[in-house]
Amino acid sequence: MAAMVALPQSRPLTLEDFEVIRDVDDGHRYELIDGVLIVTPSPVPVHQRVVTKLWALLAGPAPPGHEVFVAPLDIRLGPDTMVQPDVLVAADSSVSDRRVEGTPLLAVEILSPSTRHIDLGLKLSRYEAAECPDYWVIDPHEESLRAWHLTDQGYELVAHVTGDEAAELSSPWALRVVPSALTRAPSSSG
Repeated sequence: MAAMVALPQSRPLTLEDFEVIRDVDDGHRYELIDGVLIVTPSPVPVHQRVVTKLWALLAGPAPPGHEVFVAPLDIRLGPDTMVQPDVLVAADSSVSDRRVEGTPLLAVEILSPSTRHIDLGLKLSRYEAAECPDYWVIDPHEESLRAWHLTDQGYELVAHVTGDEAAELSSPWALRVVPSALTRAPSSSG
């Protein structure tokens, strides 16, 4: 039986508190946002299908000096914030032995019923505050992609496409994304 981890109850959590629980292997994902522990269940197959297809789409044309990762991988955005986007692009210089230090170039979240509010609210605002250049949210159930790009005024929605519509994106590099191509299972042949 695994040992119970006791966390402080009278103050926001710190990265030191988070380090105590980060290696718990119980099928959940643990993130710390502004001192609040966020726990989400393990993903379902369509979620993972989108993650792997998006990784392949991004990794192929990635320029030298950049790497594409999938969760779980910690990104330290501040002294009280450690997130794990489903897919991320980071400069090689920001990748340490344990995590990504600082803001990624792109963070992508795949929506699920349990994370919708967090991904479209809390994480959107947190990545914007951390000055993450690009943030995408993919909803596999409505086959949609929303892409925000950071401007001097904050995040600007640069694409919102559904189904077979294509988003022609220029950041973090030129890319054409079709939501239905990410969400649909490969058809079985004969």
